[in-house]
Amino acid sequence: MTKKMPNYTPILTATALAISLLSCQPSTATDSKLKDFPHKILWAWERPEDLRFLNSEQFAVAFLAQTLTLTDSEVSSSPRQQPLKVSPQTKLIAVTRIETDKSPALSQTQLDEITRLVLNTLKLKNVAALQIDFDAKVSQREFYRQLLTQLRTKIPATMPLSITALASFCLSDPWIKDLPIDEAIPMIFRMGADNNKVKNLLKNGIDFSIPLCQQSYGIATDEPLTMNFDKTRRIYVFKGTAAGWTSGDVDKLVD
Repeated sequence: MTKKMPNYTPILTATALAISLLSCQPSTATDSKLKDFPHKILWAWERPEDLRFLNSEQFAVAFLAQTLTLTDSEVSSSPRQQPLKVSPQTKLIAVTRIETDKSPALSQTQLDEITRLVLNTLKLKNVAALQIDFDAKVSQREFYRQLLTQLRTKIPATMPLSITALASFCLSDPWIKDLPIDEAIPMIFRMGADNNKVKNLLKNGIDFSIPLCQQSYGIATDEPLTMNFDKTRRIYVFKGTAAGWTSGDVDKLVD
């Protein structure tokens, strides 16, 4: 059952959304593994990024560490190719993007290899959390669940494990409700056919029905938004242009 969302402020543009939300206090949800993370998290995708100017008390960085592609019975790995510069104090979330080519076997061997490669990202400097970005099809969901379960047993008990989630999953699809993760980030951009449906529901104050999706939002700087948001939630921001983040971009995200 959906429910009305508390404490909202109407937002008119992506920039206004960021200005309003990113200055708020962290969520009081029971996400204890993420409680020490800043409330504002920048996604740093595959492009050169120099983020040494960030205030590490205000911002963390979720960076694309690698892209894994499932092809037949294999797993091909493409590590990050572009430089990422941050201060030693900045908390980092290592993101693994998973893609599929045609119809992969989804075997135990592939599952073990993905697990190994994700665990390798923990060796990167300053990594304090893991995130998986996988737009799993219905036929791939059980494999994805097994992967997350296996990762959960192999990483430190106190380490946060999150996933990105299609916004539609968070509204009406219960398959992610009991995944062994700490957070599912609703991606409120690049939503395709679900765009109007999701934005209209949020505009009318309808909350995501999955508790794991009630801790954060994923937004992009280049998509205008008119909807209601809970101001206490964590915000992940994607730079929706080819250029990397600048101090001027970040200045727009704070008061």
